[in-house]
Amino acid sequence: MELIGLYLIAAGLLVVAGTAKAARPDDTARALGALLPSAPALPLLRRVVRVGALAEAALGAVALAFPRPATAGLVAASYLCFFGVVAYARRRGGPLATCGCFGRPDTPPTALHLVIDLVLAAAAVAAGAPSGGTLVTQLAHQPWAGLPLVFVSAVGLWLTALALSALAALTAARRLTRPLAARSS
Repeated sequence: MELIGLYLIAAGLLVVAGTAKAARPDDTARALGALLPSAPALPLLRRVVRVGALAEAALGAVALAFPRPATAGLVAASYLCFFGVVAYARRRGGPLATCGCFGRPDTPPTALHLVIDLVLAAAAVAAGAPSGGTLVTQLAHQPWAGLPLVFVSAVGLWLTALALSALAALTAARRLTRPLAARSS
């Protein structure tokens, strides 16, 4: 599996983001409601977000445990769907509009988010070629039983989550301060 590191990041991010949205569905439900032309009531959206987030986290966990073509295809499809939602949110929203990716309002959709979604979808498709076995059997063929790969993938997951949340919030804050800096000159 050539791109197993990126695949692990993609599946791990589904677990992290899905768990966060399931634990705190309110901001994601509000973000979803803002994107829908005739949004249902917030309690219904909250339940829909929680169910979808649990499915997202479960898909990520299954994809991590069983890296196969079917799970890789579902991971890729998820990221293509996220790409569509983020692109739509960017087109509709203002500079602080949220995509709700981590169950918090401070995750505005950025162009970097779109690139990350496409890269992770492509990596999942490319990594989906081998079949059979579990992650443990895949890691057994790696140097040092896959520990360096797992470590680097965990760091990559953390950096990707930061790029989608903290960096996105900083980018949005910078956009808000730009007009103030121009006025004071």
